[in-house]
Amino acid sequence: MSARIWIVDDDRSVRFVLAEALRDAGFAVQSFDGAQAALAALADEASPRLVFTDIRMPGMDGLAFLDALKARDPGLPVIVMSAWTDIASTAGAFRGGAHEFLSKPFDLDEAVALARRALPDAAAARDKTGDVPVDAPEAAPEPGNELLGDAPPMRELFRAIGRLAQAPLSVLVTGETGTGKELVARALHRESPRAKRPFVALNTAAIPAELLESELFGHEAGAFTGATRRHVGRFEQADGGTLFLDEIGDMPAPLQTRLLRVLAEGEFFRVGGRELIRVDVRVIAATHQDLEARVADGRFRADLLHRLDVVRLRLPPLRERSGDIGLLASRFLANAASRFHAPPKKLSAEALRLLEAHAWPGNVRELENLCWRLAALAPGQAIRATDVRSMLNAAPPAATPAEAADWTASLGAWARAALLAGEADVHARAKQRFDQTLLAAALEHTGGHRQRAAERLGLGRNTLTRKLGRKHEPNAR
Repeated sequence: MSARIWIVDDDRSVRFVLAEALRDAGFAVQSFDGAQAALAALADEASPRLVFTDIRMPGMDGLAFLDALKARDPGLPVIVMSAWTDIASTAGAFRGGAHEFLSKPFDLDEAVALARRALPDAAAARDKTGDVPVDAPEAAPEPGNELLGDAPPMRELFRAIGRLAQAPLSVLVTGETGTGKELVARALHRESPRAKRPFVALNTAAIPAELLESELFGHEAGAFTGATRRHVGRFEQADGGTLFLDEIGDMPAPLQTRLLRVLAEGEFFRVGGRELIRVDVRVIAATHQDLEARVADGRFRADLLHRLDVVRLRLPPLRERSGDIGLLASRFLANAASRFHAPPKKLSAEALRLLEAHAWPGNVRELENLCWRLAALAPGQAIRATDVRSMLNAAPPAATPAEAADWTASLGAWARAALLAGEADVHARAKQRFDQTLLAAALEHTGGHRQRAAERLGLGRNTLTRKLGRKHEPNAR
């Protein structure tokens, strides 16, 4: 196997280790420290059969380089690499025609496997004819209106959004309340060819059942008591764009039938109307409920579920991505500071550990609300653990014996998810989280008194201090 692969990255260490791994696998490899050097080489040397390129590089960035490569050779497979895994990067890469998106730091075996899979695709792609993908206009996200995260489940979610944004498929977004399901829907819309058309959101559980039909499909004047004029429903408002239906599991059965017809035919009548309305709407639905269970007990139509669930995206709860809490909290504190016209406050290491150990039943929404309270009420620029403790919601009731015993089942579920996601050092990470959780619970129980917390846990105070990752403080209690 002597296929020619180019690596374009301003990081010498990345170029070296990736080139060595590919050469060991039998590939011919050439490396460049920037996009301009690689483009210059295209004029003098044989074209590559596969390109690995970083996104963030001095001069021309990787997405502009991708555009230049695709303009020259639309069938050339390009694997985009980045340590910055976000929706704009992943969607921009896939929209520009990237073969795959590889998050740094990456596993070298995975990179070699991607190269092997990409090279057979290269010849097939050159045999096809068609238009080169055209960039859709990119809408800048509003502050606070974007998904953030670097945990493995979020990286997978960003990849999925990047791939799905261009496809006119119905998407079902699942996840607990407060995880950000509407943000997923907005990201899918923002990165799609429909981005210049309306994004319309409706929480079906927040509208009384007797009004929901009119809210969705509109009504004519005189259709019912109080209908003094025509009302245009959400489907018409979203024509050409995207309609996000949140809490779809709570939709009444009669409306499920009407929704099914619209999804199948793209047409409907307003309430009390005789004119057939045709619309072109991409529907993205969301729920925190188990729709299969609702189908089984007759509360949700199986055929509607199949229409909505063409592709399913699951948003992980915050407790499954605690490593993202620092990133999220920093963003929320910065947003609050911007609103208050003040410098952003910073979390101390101990305050962050408390946040990471919290259960977050309200997920990202609960964290955001807490950060706004901290930004407004915490004294000083450094947020201390005592500030976090005082502003967290009232402690939950003590667990029952059965609930307390079930922590091992939760640990098992976490471990299986981590192993399935290919995460490394699972034991070390679990042990660290175990210690953090015990320490945070003990410190909360003793009001931050370290000596008593150590005694309750059966630890020496120096051991507790070391586990907290902080030097002994002379003025600590």
